Amino acid sequence: VCATCIPIFLPLTVLYLISVCRSPAASVLQWPPPLPPGGQLWDPLAPVLLLGWITLHVFLYSLPLGRVSEGLVLRDGTRLKYPINGFHSLCISLVLLVLLLWLGAPLGHLFELLLPLAVCAIGVSFLLSFYLYIRSFWAPHHALALGGNTGNPLYDFFMGRELNPRIGNFDLKYFCELRPGLIGWVVVNLGMMMKEVELRDSPSLAMILVNSFQLLYVADALWNEEAVLTTMDIVHDGFGFMLVFGDLAWVPFTYSLQAAFLVVHPQELSTLTASAIVALNGIGYYIFRKSNSQKNQFRRDPTHPSVSKLETIATATGKRLLVSGWWGLVRHPNYLGDLLMALAWSLPCGFSHLLPYFYVVYFTILLIHREARDERQCRSKYGLAWDTYCRRVPYRIFPYIY
Repeated sequence: VCATCIPIFLPLTVLYLISVCRSPAASVLQWPPPLPPGGQLWDPLAPVLLLGWITLHVFLYSLPLGRVSEGLVLRDGTRLKYPINGFHSLCISLVLLVLLLWLGAPLGHLFELLLPLAVCAIGVSFLLSFYLYIRSFWAPHHALALGGNTGNPLYDFFMGRELNPRIGNFDLKYFCELRPGLIGWVVVNLGMMMKEVELRDSPSLAMILVNSFQLLYVADALWNEEAVLTTMDIVHDGFGFMLVFGDLAWVPFTYSLQAAFLVVHPQELSTLTASAIVALNGIGYYIFRKSNSQKNQFRRDPTHPSVSKLETIATATGKRLLVSGWWGLVRHPNYLGDLLMALAWSLPCGFSHLLPYFYVVYFTILLIHREARDERQCRSKYGLAWDTYCRRVPYRIFPYIY
């Protein structure tokens, strides 16, 4: 049932949130909701911009920049190679945007194009998902994802049948995971800032904080791009509508809601308030980065000096579980840091509306669900060793709370 409803519900949610964000009331509880006229859902410029953006990043992905890294060992014993050049793509994209601004390009027009661009991104997500589902029937059995090959067409379309679909050496899942949508989020934010400049002659402190925090997050993800090769998305999940839509439509058009909200609903921040929000984001980022770095280093090389002295528990699989350092504090310290940052992104928008806090609420639910999924998988994989770990580290995300 979920696999049938979600591909309809999620695209409508994206369009609804953008519409509410642009409305004067910005009330998520307003009924009937502020539905836009049909004419606002389409602009011939939108597909040109979207396809041009994707084409640019296909080109940047293919450039011989950066290094090449190997992923984890697959079921057939092979390891795929991945270009680690996402940070180069971000830098080149930002240089091109600065050049466009210098040439007088009206980047603030992205505010008016949000709905048409979202509609096009949703359309591309469906087309790519159908292509992935159809081509998966020609993939060898060992190339299929364990969780997306149930025989139920709707569920398999949603979850993705093929684990690492590639066209030659071009990895479709890896490309979509960190390129057009994630960097597109930064571009949408910048467009919202330029719209604010058009309306009020200068960007507000709240808008600068939101842009800066989220640019740091994206830059960090791309600087540490190699770490994505050990995540559940790459290692376990098939590439179907769930990830395609999330990468290409959900991320750039719902993660940018705070910036879009501030265009229509400007906020004044005192220096003290802004300093407190910066501190919160800094604490969240520190926890997020340090814990993720520790985990990724331990996965790749448990003998590395930075992790070799940490306490571990042996498992029947031959792998060991960390029970000290960041991973002795809570079972998912990276989720804790992520949620603190998410709150810091919303606080510049004030407390008069619920809408800017959509990301925090959604992300909390997502991470709790993902944690439960991790829990099931680890208990099945590690058995008694996982029970021992849970006794040693009783809190899942929030120390002394959850």
